[in-house]
Amino acid sequence: MKQRLTLLVITVVELVVFLDTTVLNVALPSIGADLGLGESELGWVTNAYLLAFGGFMLLGGRAADLLGPRRVFAGGVILFTAASALAGFAATPLVLMGARALQGIGAAVVIPAQLALLTVTFTEPAAKNRAFGVWSAMGAAGAAIGTAVGGPLTDLFGWPSIFLINLPVGLLAVMFIRVLPADPPRSSADGARLDVPGAVTGTAALLIIGYAIGALGDESNRAVAGGLLGGGLALLVGFLLIESRTSTPLMPLRLFAIRQVSGSAAVNALVGAAHVPTFALLALYLQTTQDYSPTRSGLAVLPVAAVNIVVSRGLIPYALSRLGAWPVLAAGLGLQALAMAWFARLPDHGNYLIDVLPGAVLLGIGLPAAFVGVTVPAVTSVDKADAGIAAGIVNTTQRVGSGIGVTLLLLVADVVTNRSGSPDAYRIGLNTAFAGAAVLALLGAVLTIALLRSRSTSAGSGPAGASTATRSDMAEARRGR
Repeated sequence: MKQRLTLLVITVVELVVFLDTTVLNVALPSIGADLGLGESELGWVTNAYLLAFGGFMLLGGRAADLLGPRRVFAGGVILFTAASALAGFAATPLVLMGARALQGIGAAVVIPAQLALLTVTFTEPAAKNRAFGVWSAMGAAGAAIGTAVGGPLTDLFGWPSIFLINLPVGLLAVMFIRVLPADPPRSSADGARLDVPGAVTGTAALLIIGYAIGALGDESNRAVAGGLLGGGLALLVGFLLIESRTSTPLMPLRLFAIRQVSGSAAVNALVGAAHVPTFALLALYLQTTQDYSPTRSGLAVLPVAAVNIVVSRGLIPYALSRLGAWPVLAAGLGLQALAMAWFARLPDHGNYLIDVLPGAVLLGIGLPAAFVGVTVPAVTSVDKADAGIAAGIVNTTQRVGSGIGVTLLLLVADVVTNRSGSPDAYRIGLNTAFAGAAVLALLGAVLTIALLRSRSTSAGSGPAGASTATRSDMAEARRGR
């Protein structure tokens, strides 16, 4: 019973965190009208959350390892909930943007702590497969549900409601914190072991790089964005130098000697780069070429969430037990590639049941398979003391990949649209961007086979496919300490 309550608390918070990455989209016009914001300023209402989410993930992961995942999870939930209340009652643009940034920090702290708690709670392979399956379903479904519910909430109750719905979830999660596994005893030196120079440098690097990537899509700011990108990369190099020399690094570079960690990080960047732009492209297709309302276009992607939940409850745990994580990940990315290739043929006058729904179903199966398949190898191939930072590394790369993917594929769509002489230029541009997303997903599947394929693929190798090769990688990494 306690394990079920633990899973419920963790996964409901997971759903809300990822729901907040997309729930805002259809409410932006209402927010702009109420607070007097233009399009570029509205972009910051979204980006403040996403940049903070990605930028603080490493810090959140290391904090979970040093301070204890339950403490850090509780702190992250409290911050996220308080920031949601602040956003819901924001009367000025500056307060709203600040609240969104605080939400992102809370989310960045919560996610690595969740994964560390799941790893500690579910030690039996079949139970771990089920737990990670449900966790992946909630994360993957969150983006689709956010798109679906944002419109009706805004229409019925106003834009503040999209933030205020987080409050009851956050309060209930805090009330049930005690059901989570207790943290190990904390020594007085734990706080001092936090790598402050690395935290400042690494977080600043990721925030600047994330902003610069997003700004590259604006031609008028491209020169400034390029300069910022160069500065961010220089900070990243400085961060790596600090991490290589400090005795208590924020991101232990020895973890990258473990193939499951470095491989998962690389593949997860492609998971983000492929699937996040797909939701934006699909919304643009439905609203711009098919004249869907924001609410109707949101409901059109609801099958993605429904299929996510059904598949993750039954099929994914079974597949993990029988096949291991890397085949599930490769299959998930392959299904995503098929879905995006299906969307790449969307016509000017589409039929939802024929042209959209099949791709949505494929995406609904592929997303949770990729989420769980890319996460399990990393967090189960390291010591429990490093589970939080391993989760932080893998999830950070997905956030960075998402930013790159959105910028790259929307830019591709824009360039093709402007250069095409066809009267269907806009739709052709979207089709091309969908095809680009399919290529990224397919590349992720290829890298999965190349980097994460275990030498032993039997069911007995465990949920992560943790074969002798994995244990050898871990031994080598420990010797590198």
